[in-house]
Amino acid sequence: MSTWIFYSARGTCALATHIALHESGAAFELRLVDFAAQGQQAPEFLSVNPKGRVPALVTERGILTETPALLAFVAQQFPQAALAPLDDAFGLAKLQEFNSYLCSTVHVSHAHKHRGARWADEPEAHEAMRRKVSANMTAHMNLIEAQLSSDHVLGAHYSVADTYLYVVTGWLAGDGVDIAQFPRLQAHRARVAQRPAVQRAERELQG
Repeated sequence: MSTWIFYSARGTCALATHIALHESGAAFELRLVDFAAQGQQAPEFLSVNPKGRVPALVTERGILTETPALLAFVAQQFPQAALAPLDDAFGLAKLQEFNSYLCSTVHVSHAHKHRGARWADEPEAHEAMRRKVSANMTAHMNLIEAQLSSDHVLGAHYSVADTYLYVVTGWLAGDGVDIAQFPRLQAHRARVAQRPAVQRAERELQG
């Protein structure tokens, strides 16, 4: 297997895959995209991912994008890392269910804070979206808190769903949500933060 190239950016959901790559022991080259300088719209990056977003993973078979897809791919490519219940169809579906919810619902609610132009042109509409972020994120976290009955998303076993949840809970303070009101999520975040792969990925993002 050749060395993969992984495109990420600070403060984005790409951190979930970044952590998973370290957890798996994958060989990869990290390339940071500078969103502040509109690096995601540079021709060089658009040739990799025309969506202009991260994460993007260049493999020997082609380019993959979208966090749930990348997390599943890493888990399947490195089964020895036990990052997903690959031999349990129902368990794997539950992992995909959780990651899909983070991607399609929670992340979209978070994006309304700064990305209102994706959905409306009027400044007053953007402001209305921003005002809803805290309430929407709180509702999402209430749902996840109620379902998080063990140390990890899937129970006793750490998985790529935990890397994704770790990233999302890192956005809460900026969204006006106090994680302390969710003791299970707060404990989960603290637990995952102690993992060497997480600490390594965080250091690499800081440059």
